Amino acid sequence: MDLDLEISRDILLARPRGELDLSVADALRDALEGALGENTVRHLVINLARVSFIDSSGLGVILGRYKRLAGAGGRVSLVGVQPQVRRILELSGLLRIMREYASEEEAVARAG
Repeated sequence: MDLDLEISRDILLARPRGELDLSVADALRDALEGALGENTVRHLVINLARVSFIDSSGLGVILGRYKRLAGAGGRVSLVGVQPQVRRILELSGLLRIMREYASEEEAVARAG
């Protein structure tokens, strides 16, 4: 998994690439927590356009960041969800608690 992180105002943009599974969950969690802890971030936008697979470990990382940010009045938004990943997000219930947008620009515009 590769991960691109960018801060825009109070929004962390995360662009993972590859598979979000047990083998990368700790690294993903650490990278996101590091960026959230070092910056004044209220919202997280995760662009999943280049994610081909996600398992329960990856879901857990996303849910953990959701709980952290929602508890502080922020939110997590998803962008570019691929069909095979969408199915897992739907089954897990994450799409009921997180908003999905067509583009990063739209997610950023609606974040605050």
